Amino acid sequence: MTNYRTYLSAAAAAGALLTSNVPTALAVGRAATLSTASSPESVGFDSARVKELDDFMAKIVADGRVAGMTTLLARHGKVVEFRSYGKADLASGKSMPLDAIFRIASMTKPITGVAMMILFEEGKWRLDDPVSRFVPEFKSLRVVQSVNSDGTMVLEDVKHAPTMRELMSHTAGFGYGLEAGNPVDKLYREHKVLSSNSLQEMIERTASIPLKFQPGTNWAYSSAVDIQGYIVEKLSGQKFSDFLEQHILKPLKMNDTGFYVDSSKVDRLATLYGYDPDQRKLTELKPAPGWNLPDPTKPPAMESGGGGLISTTMDYARFSQMILNKGELDGVRILSPASVELMGTNVISDNALLSSDGVGVVHFNHAVGFGLDFQVTKDARAAGTLQGNGTLRWGGAFGTWFWIDPLNDVMFVGMIQRANGGGEDLPGLANTLTYQALTHPEK
Repeated sequence: MTNYRTYLSAAAAAGALLTSNVPTALAVGRAATLSTASSPESVGFDSARVKELDDFMAKIVADGRVAGMTTLLARHGKVVEFRSYGKADLASGKSMPLDAIFRIASMTKPITGVAMMILFEEGKWRLDDPVSRFVPEFKSLRVVQSVNSDGTMVLEDVKHAPTMRELMSHTAGFGYGLEAGNPVDKLYREHKVLSSNSLQEMIERTASIPLKFQPGTNWAYSSAVDIQGYIVEKLSGQKFSDFLEQHILKPLKMNDTGFYVDSSKVDRLATLYGYDPDQRKLTELKPAPGWNLPDPTKPPAMESGGGGLISTTMDYARFSQMILNKGELDGVRILSPASVELMGTNVISDNALLSSDGVGVVHFNHAVGFGLDFQVTKDARAAGTLQGNGTLRWGGAFGTWFWIDPLNDVMFVGMIQRANGGGEDLPGLANTLTYQALTHPEK
């Protein structure tokens, strides 16, 4: 297990080298990024209780639930814990480095959301604009009214065109291909929407499929953020990846984040595993037809705003700290405080929230809602969590997760590479163990 203090002291003593696998420039950059706390107690945490978080993470690895992981906990811009556990690759026995590169899947979504908000601040779109204003292919969208016993769909006209507010909160009615029995998701799989050869092709395939429900009446996890990536291209006149690089990644010094891994960094890519709970065994996953699992070492045919980025724990921590700082990091402003506040404000009606069970461990109610590309905890105690009101969070399909807690000025990023569950709610338990250790929140 490697920790942040060991990392920094070794960097200072050995020319900014933690291990022979970490480039000097990378380690020096890390030391200047988020400064290390002098002790957990200096920012309100109890060291003995923080160890319970460490012990839990170490046990998850020791039990074979995941091959390895990295976690970073910070408060007031001070890193309390930055640790790695286990292996980056089981076959070679390579230890998990702190600068390991992970497929972050749906943790791409908030970054795409920030790109959208940059354009929002430029006056290029408004929340209640119809999406078809920017995507004319969507002008003739229809909605599933009912499904016949033979599986055929009865369609009706939309009562109002999906809006940008609905697009950014997964209430527009688009599908994603996730629900096995849903006829709209079945069409997403058959049309290979998420395996399109370009963002334009993705739009055209999406336009041929009806909406799952009338816009604004429900919540369903969807391809909406891939559509946002297309809109970023259209409004900016830039390739999506170029816009992200110019306006977010480079300014925030997220030097290891992108849509594929450069050849010089391939050795830092953590291996992706699946987990068989019956055999209690991890199995390496390979890119396969129909899996929507692109080769991370090659530029993708379609740059997915909904799930295509790779990143490191520190890179995503820099992004998260920018959000926690209300749009600014290290003197570089990405968004205004008001725009960050808007992203963290629930935009879904109570009726839509209560009619949806969300996805996976996400269950919406009066206490938990959704803002603009972030899940939002409105009333933490009513939601049954120890985090603060207004916490923003999300995760990725390969086991990465984060949360940003403005009330307590806490940020956490966790990274694993496991494509299916191993029986525990890792983000939820990490959340509880973090806040049981925050014994002096007034500091």
